[in-house]
Amino acid sequence: MKVSYDEKTDTLSMILKDNTPIAESDEDKPGVILDYDAGGNLVSIEILDASKRVTETRKVEFQTTG
Repeated sequence: MKVSYDEKTDTLSMILKDNTPIAESDEDKPGVILDYDAGGNLVSIEILDASKRVTETRKVEFQTTG
């Protein structure tokens, strides 16, 4: 998984599956775009105007349970 923030476009992108072609995109809520592969699996999430929607665009925390 990759997470990136583009300050120029104020877009936060979360790529869940690398090197997977996007077959369909859906703007689930205004400014939240979900990308799917040909099998209908979620591939990536894009958040537009991220600085208005995310607490800290430059900080990512990752946790696992176990």
